[in-house]
Formats: sequence, C-alpha cells, structure tokens
Amino acid sequence: MKIVIDNAIPFLEGVLEPYAEIRYLPGREIAARDVRDADALIVRTRTRCDAALLDGSRVRFIATATIGFDHIDLDYCRRRQIGVATAAGCNARGVLQWIAAVLHHLSQRDGWHPAEKTLGVVGAGHVGELVRRYAASWGFRVLTCDPPRAAREGGGDFVPLEEVARHCDLVTFHTPLDATTRRMADRRLKPKAVVINSSRGEVGDGDALLRSGRPYILDVWEHEPDIDRRLLAGAILATPHIAGYSAQGKANATAMAVGAVARRFALPLEGWYPPEAAPSVPRPIAWQELCSTIGEVYDIEAESRRLKEYPGD
Repeated sequence: MKIVIDNAIPFLEGVLEPYAEIRYLPGREIAARDVRDADALIVRTRTRCDAALLDGSRVRFIATATIGFDHIDLDYCRRRQIGVATAAGCNARGVLQWIAAVLHHLSQRDGWHPAEKTLGVVGAGHVGELVRRYAASWGFRVLTCDPPRAAREGGGDFVPLEEVARHCDLVTFHTPLDATTRRMADRRLKPKAVVINSSRGEVGDGDALLRSGRPYILDVWEHEPDIDRRLLAGAILATPHIAGYSAQGKANATAMAVGAVARRFALPLEGWYPPEAAPSVPRPIAWQELCSTIGEVYDIEAESRRLKEYPGD
C-alpha cells in the first residue's frame, strides 16, 4: 500500500515505512497526480481533500492530524466511501492553558475574582468540556451551550445560546465550523461581555465586533492568514492561531492519525505514541496557583504584542 503524508507533521518519519510505501510532500503542494495511486493520506489543513484532489484516485482513507475538518469535503468522501478520521481533542489541554492565560489576564487587568463572573462556554466537545470543568473549579459560574449534545442527552445542564447571551460576562467559543455555527458569535450579548474565540475565525464576525464596540480576544481570524488589521488593533489580546499549539498537542495529533490508519489497514501500530514526546499528565490546579504560575508557562501578553507589532510575519 501507499500513503501520502504532509511532511510538516512531526514525529512520523520511519513509523509507517515498514508497512507501506511512504511519500512525504509539503501539504499545500499535494496534488491529484500525487495521490492517484495512494491508498491513504495523512494531512493537515493545508491540503484540500475534495473532488479536485481525489477524483480518479484509489484513496480509501484520510487521517487529518487536526481537530478541524473544514479542508475535507465530507459529503464527497461519503459518496466515494472514503473513510475520514480527525484528531479531535488532541490539543484540548493546550487550548485550556490559553484560556487560563486569557482569564488570568482579564482578572488582573479589570480587578475581579472568578466568583464574580459568569462564563459562557459555547461548544462542549473535548475542549469546551475541559474548559467548563476547570472554570467551575476556579469559581466561575459556568453556563454551557451545546445544542447537539443537548438533543442527544435530553437537555442535561445545557442552556440555549440566548441564555448565555443574556447572563454571561465572558463567552468563549469552542465549536466546529458549519452552517449552524458560522457567525454564531454575532449574537446579542450583554453590552460589555467579552467575546473569546479560539475555535474558527468564521464563528465570529469581525465587522460586527468592530461595530458593536464590545471587548474581544481572538486566536482565530476570518480569511487567515490575512488578518484584518482593524480587528487586530482593537483586540484586548490577539494571538496567531496558536491556542493548543503545544508539543503534547502535536504528538497527540500524530499518534491519533497513526492509530486511525493502523485500525483501518490492520497495522500493528495501535497505541503507538512518539517516544520523543512525554504525554501530559493532567492534574487539578487552584485559581491561586494558576495565577502565580501561568506567566512562567505562557506569556500571552508578549505573544499579543508580537502579533500586533509584526502582523505580516
């Protein structure tokens, strides 16, 4: 069998070679001629997997080492019976650290304690659920909105987006991008509610944010990598789509992609993890400890300054 792999995915070299012919290519350059005789692809968001790439190929499986799948035409893949696997949840703890840095910055800047604030978590998948649990342990009142989960679980503790908008002082978005979530952040929130978006740029609406005058913090941007300079200048904090960009997150993503390929093609690689990377070991952390240590782990203010000063880099 033959597998075409984005050559920027870390830790992969040598792992699959004993079982398949492997071809490494830059993700943006993977073209139809490269995949025509491939059985599987391991890609990132740089590779658009649709009819233009896949028509006439023998590709049977696509593993993306990313949580998102906007770059994969799922309807086309269903029709062609091409399996698709994502690395959903691979970077959840990295995003949690980013959110922790955001909340700490806001609390220091504006002089509040978590018990004084209501946090809205929109999207309770791998990342959102983790944020919900930790934020509640830090003392925030947390309202969670996830309509698909609410439908599956019979309501549960989920609330409608309108209730989040009405009651929350801070709203953080952790949703995939689809027809129901596009421009989701452009809803009527409390006048001074802070919008925090680390999901997808199009979940928000930059023009609406600018018109509203409400405070916002962004890690993701519409039309990336072209960042709206007006939106960048107005952000409390701005980072270049790096929430969750940790060594563990990248190792997890690669391991999940390898595991998915191993299951599909019966390769003896189930449970493989990059030996160079140490798996993260989660533990509870109190708000006081978070505040005293987060700066040593991640200086989000410095990251924001760099992006604002050098947005084209």
